[in-house]
Amino acid sequence: MKFDVLTLFPEMFDCLKQSVIGRAQEKEQIEINLVNIRDFSKDKHKKVDDTPYGGGAGMVIRSDVVYDTYQSVKTENAKVIYLSPQGKTLDQRKVEDLAKQNHLILLCGHYEGIDQRVLDKIVDEEISIGDYVLTGGELPAMVLIDSVSRYIKGVLKEDSIKEESFSNGLLEYPQYTRPEIFEGEKVPEILLSGHHEKIDKWRKQKSFEITKQKRPDLLR
Repeated sequence: MKFDVLTLFPEMFDCLKQSVIGRAQEKEQIEINLVNIRDFSKDKHKKVDDTPYGGGAGMVIRSDVVYDTYQSVKTENAKVIYLSPQGKTLDQRKVEDLAKQNHLILLCGHYEGIDQRVLDKIVDEEISIGDYVLTGGELPAMVLIDSVSRYIKGVLKEDSIKEESFSNGLLEYPQYTRPEIFEGEKVPEILLSGHHEKIDKWRKQKSFEITKQKRPDLLR
């Protein structure tokens, strides 16, 4: 899976060199290519924005600069995603669907947004990570890369993604490890029994109870 990220702030993505995502890049299971939109500005000061037609606060990123940036990485089968609060909310189903793609181009907005004309021309889908506004699309792009990469073959063990929250429509059951007794609280006896069928039944029941308590909307 290749991610091309079109951004004004590529240095923000340094955190993706760590942990699971960092190892996935080292093993070439995923590729994250950061493309600085500012590099495609024809302005001698590398300016990429201008005042909005019709007036208003803030600045708007120019369509020509974004288009030239996109042209530098586009491929025939690439899917272009604009990270925007106006997009459909990212959920587990969408994550697993995106993981089937080979090439994602992620466009990160900033300031008051991007000229609508280039969005209409190149964007296949708008995605949001929640009903709130951020200063730019970089953090949502990182969330998308992290969540999608976990479903790329080899990045995680297959068992790790089979029973986690949302994978079967429920939240995940509680987890325990050593010490067996912590602050007077003991690990549930069923988990110490070695009876895998009963453990599986207990975990399914706990998943249902936790979902009903924390996210009853998922049961509707």
